[in-house]
Order: sequence, then C-alpha cells, then structure tokens
Amino acid sequence: MLPAMKLVFVALLLMAGLVMVVRAVSNRRTNGKLHIGDAIPTVSAMDQDGNLVNLAEAASKGYTLVYFYPKAMTPGCTAQACSLRDAYSDLRSKGVRIYGVSLDTVESQKKFHEKEHLPFVLLSDREKKLTSAFGVPLIMNILATRQAYLFKDGKLVWFDTHASTDKQARDVLEVLAQSA
Repeated sequence: MLPAMKLVFVALLLMAGLVMVVRAVSNRRTNGKLHIGDAIPTVSAMDQDGNLVNLAEAASKGYTLVYFYPKAMTPGCTAQACSLRDAYSDLRSKGVRIYGVSLDTVESQKKFHEKEHLPFVLLSDREKKLTSAFGVPLIMNILATRQAYLFKDGKLVWFDTHASTDKQARDVLEVLAQSA
C-alpha cells in the first residue's frame, strides 16, 4: 500500500510540475490579451504635436516598438525613454520605429519629448484606448504599467510585461539579434 501511495504522490507531483511549465510557457506567449503573431490593434491616439497616429498603419511594414510607461518626466520613465533615445541610431539601422505611450496629456508628452530630446513619437492615451486594446493593466486607473511590444510587419513578435527602464533598448536589440 505504501509503495502505491508513493507512486501516486510522484505522479501528482509530476503533473503539477507539467501544469506549471505549460502555464509559464503560455504566459510568455500572451499577456492575456495579445498573443505572439497577433496583429497590432487598430487604434489611434494623438502624438506630442497633436497629430493623430494610427498605429496599425504606422506598423504595417518593418519593425515597430510600442512601449507603455507610467508618467512622463519621472525617473524610471525618463531612464526608459533615454535608453531608447541613446540607442536610437542602432534601432533605426534595424528599421525600428518607436512609439512611447502613457496616459499623460499631449502637452505633457510635448514637454517630455522636448526636455529629453526624444527622436521618436510619444502618444497620449488619455481615453485609455491604447492601454485597453493592448491589455496593459493600469495602476489606480491613472497610470499605465511598464510594458513593451515589438511588431514586425504589423504582427506581434515579442513583448515584455515587465519592461526595463535603463535597459529597454538593450532588450529590444537582443531580440532583434536573435531573430536575424
């Protein structure tokens, strides 16, 4: 009787381990809303200059990085944006277009863009259309969580739901190097 119970216990442990592995692998392929291979959501928002940007159109060819950050001009968000700014020529040489997204106003995005000399577009998601379409969780319904999504020819190829601050560009460049 005791050896049979041990066998059942080992079998249950193995099954539990298998379930955990399957969950871990599936979590890396989806953020709960978007899955690897999904098309970029058809959604638009105003950029720092007040121009309407349609992300699906903008991301239809080549690589497009859409990254979400909590608040313009805060230390972590500045480090993240400056990481991408400082590696911008490397990212552009690989054909990457960059869009930063937060719930900040167009005016705040403009100030952030100018203050940090950002060479890429910042989008204002005051109406929470982008965060909703991408499935980005909100903090107290006023701040987007830090996440990054890389699309190739309009299809999701990589995402990071715990996006880095000062290493954001390095993470994206590593993904691009692996897919080359």
